[in-house]
Amino acid sequence: MKKKIGLLLESSPSAGGTFQINQFYLEAVSALPPERFSVVVGYTSELWLEHLKGYHLESVAVPMGSLSRAIGQGWKLLGLPMALWRKLTPLFHPMGRALLRQNCDLWVFPSQSPRSFQFPIPTLVCIHDLMHRYEPHFPEAISWWEYLNRERNFSNMCQWGKGVLVDSELGRHHVADSYGTPLERIYSLPFIAPAYMSREDCPPGFESRYRLPPKFIFYPAQFWEHKNHKRLIRAVHSLKKELPDLKLVLAGSKKGAFDSMMKLVGELGLSDDVQLLGYVPDEDMPELYRRARALVMPTFYGPTNIPPLEAFVAGCPVAISGIYGMPEQAGDAALLFDPRSEQQMADCIRRLWTDDRLCAELVAKGKRRIENWGQQQFNARFLQIIDKVLAV
Repeated sequence: MKKKIGLLLESSPSAGGTFQINQFYLEAVSALPPERFSVVVGYTSELWLEHLKGYHLESVAVPMGSLSRAIGQGWKLLGLPMALWRKLTPLFHPMGRALLRQNCDLWVFPSQSPRSFQFPIPTLVCIHDLMHRYEPHFPEAISWWEYLNRERNFSNMCQWGKGVLVDSELGRHHVADSYGTPLERIYSLPFIAPAYMSREDCPPGFESRYRLPPKFIFYPAQFWEHKNHKRLIRAVHSLKKELPDLKLVLAGSKKGAFDSMMKLVGELGLSDDVQLLGYVPDEDMPELYRRARALVMPTFYGPTNIPPLEAFVAGCPVAISGIYGMPEQAGDAALLFDPRSEQQMADCIRRLWTDDRLCAELVAKGKRRIENWGQQQFNARFLQIIDKVLAV
């Protein structure tokens, strides 16, 4: 008898990496063997309709239920019994009732969502990172409310989910060490490069939209403090006398520390050397990577990240933070540095800016690395995990 698998898409394009992760799982459920599985895709935003057009999958709009959602948030933060809440939600919660109507054998939640534990349904949940525990000093994670909210979310996800998906072996141990979840219930499913990175043509109007310098360092990331833009900017400043043509191009929504970063750019006299693109649509990303001299990613958050994989596909050399699971993710295909060290960062930038042979070697290594782990391998591993979770 066929098993029915549900996938709930909650993220929006402005969510960056989380939206990309939702797309990985959409592709994976669409590849499940049809003789063994039926699939339904729930979506909370009509923005997903365009992305669903290319799939022959049953889909259903799932209401968030604003009032019920607010009550559930309060219930969770007050530490009231989640078992009781799960019994009550089928009586009144619009989302809970919509999901239960589908009668799925398993619902997959790719957005590390608090909805994943609030309804009496079998779930496979994603935890992307636990950096609020491992890097708690950043303002986006330091407030007692934010810490409590994340703790309640992740502990409940681990308690009520039939399985937990993470990005790496280090991620498995982070979850096990933090919440006592048995390792056999935690599954590593590493990120892949998004499908749009395979686009080879230059999008119409690209030149007029961006007017890029002929050579530049690229960093696509929203402007949260943990993304570490300020140290990167100071590293660029330290090289300007030596490398007067050095340019930095930044892409990402103007969130978090954007204003203080721009103040630093002005104070260091880099206004003509740092270009801001704002939010960049998916279709323009491959061309940005292809034109970049290198991706330099000094983030403090992991365990792993998606931009290095995007760069590998596009043939863009990479330098990244040498912490958490990032060295394992990149292997020998990237330069590594301590994200706390502006000097190490500057040394990597200098090498990438001046050494054509090094850049060519990194591009070749990146291409080889990405060949061994793509959507096909992701789908196969996802199927193995589904089988294991359903067998429990």
